[in-house]
Amino acid sequence: MTAEAPLLYLIAGEPSGDALGGRLMAALKERSGGPLRFAGIGGERMAEQGLVSLVPLQELAHMGVVEVLPRARLILRRVKETVADIRRLKPAAVVTIDSSGFTWRVAQRLRQGGETALPLIHYVAPMVWAWRAGRARRMARWYDHLLVLLPFEPPYFAKVGLACSYVGHPVVESGADRGDGPGFRRRHAIPPEAPLLAVLPGSRRGEVGRLLPPFAGAVERLARRHPDLRLVVPVTETVAAPVAAAVAGWAAPVILVRGEREKYDAFAASNAAMAASGTVALELALAGVPALVAYRLNPLTHALVRRIVKIDYAHLLNLILGREVVPELLQEDCTSERLAATAESLLGDEAYRQAQIQACREALKQLGLGELSPSRRAADLVLSIIAVRRGGTSFTAA
Repeated sequence: MTAEAPLLYLIAGEPSGDALGGRLMAALKERSGGPLRFAGIGGERMAEQGLVSLVPLQELAHMGVVEVLPRARLILRRVKETVADIRRLKPAAVVTIDSSGFTWRVAQRLRQGGETALPLIHYVAPMVWAWRAGRARRMARWYDHLLVLLPFEPPYFAKVGLACSYVGHPVVESGADRGDGPGFRRRHAIPPEAPLLAVLPGSRRGEVGRLLPPFAGAVERLARRHPDLRLVVPVTETVAAPVAAAVAGWAAPVILVRGEREKYDAFAASNAAMAASGTVALELALAGVPALVAYRLNPLTHALVRRIVKIDYAHLLNLILGREVVPELLQEDCTSERLAATAESLLGDEAYRQAQIQACREALKQLGLGELSPSRRAADLVLSIIAVRRGGTSFTAA
């Protein structure tokens, strides 16, 4: 009788985690040397790898105290349903990906409910080096292993007894640097000399709602200076409808694109970018697109965050380099006027553009650029943890 293929339960709570989960699933298939089954919660990227999500990702993709509170009852119900699903399926391991507000509740309930033998692995560390250092100790109560993206993170968790492994940042294997710019311009009838600005207002409804108005004002100012300006706006399914409605009346022609490949082609075709702070800012850096990052939190959420955050920069590469290489226009600085002025420099000042591109490239090397892919490292660790729990039955790494 042939043994049933091991089942892995993966949980992502937002689009960035879904992208991580999709690459991890692909690497797990490649490195396992045998068939695997998957269950859990994810979005587009994880669905491409065969996951049928227990609940829609859109229900969980919210950020900030004010944004989450009205949905707390729904989120807690989804936690309960997820825990019940895991207990029913009895997977070989559970891998939760970022989104601590949801994923940690699942892990906590599993442990409190007596699931002591089930390996619980978390992918992406909370930023205990930036704020709320006590979260490291909380994680150690629930998880068996933590996979981190940054080389300086393991000591923060090792000192509280949580096994922790650095795997590298997934942006370095994203493919963001392999887009076809000329092909994108041909497909969309964009003249080679026309300036193309990539505009990325985020993947959560709250952040999109706060960033689109100042972005629209900035575009209006830039369009007056550049009559041939074109815009490309990559969107995820979570916010496609509100973004499409908002950009329909913008002052320059807008191309909406969906999907990772088209997004990276758009990056390769773009002269500069205006983006929400987050993972996409790292993708732009890898693609060599001069960019600015912007962000606005709900005022109450911002007041709370400002009291406890201990870092000087929002952009990870600025943090690594210890200086503001990528302009950050946050909260009260996120105005149409300032966005337009900064974007103008990114479009027209070649020395300024090249300085940012080169500095970002050096910082990306510290995130694993040029080494074994982070997803393969993560997959090997997950498989080895499962093998130990299975009594030494090993997987064959490809």
